[in-house]
Amino acid sequence: MGSKYTSRYTEEFKRDAIALVDSSGKTVTAVARELGISSESLRGWYRKAKADRGEDQGGELTSAEREELKRLRRGNREQQQTIEILKKATAFFVKENDR
Repeated sequence: MGSKYTSRYTEEFKRDAIALVDSSGKTVTAVARELGISSESLRGWYRKAKADRGEDQGGELTSAEREELKRLRRGNREQQQTIEILKKATAFFVKENDR
């Protein structure tokens, strides 16, 4: 999530800005300056788009891979919580049996 001071750009605007970088032959910084946006924002959008197209050689995750990673981490966290609950329940019942 961005700060409340950052501008929100539509997906269409981002796609058009990325297409302009690809088609114009200008640098990301030059295109960002022309559009009046942060060069770091445009650079991030451009990197993400390249990764999603499979053009990135830097090991950047695609959007689908990022979503899958989030889903797997969430599942892992839920399983760890379940394991902790089961451990506590087991310890409780072992104590009850010893009485």
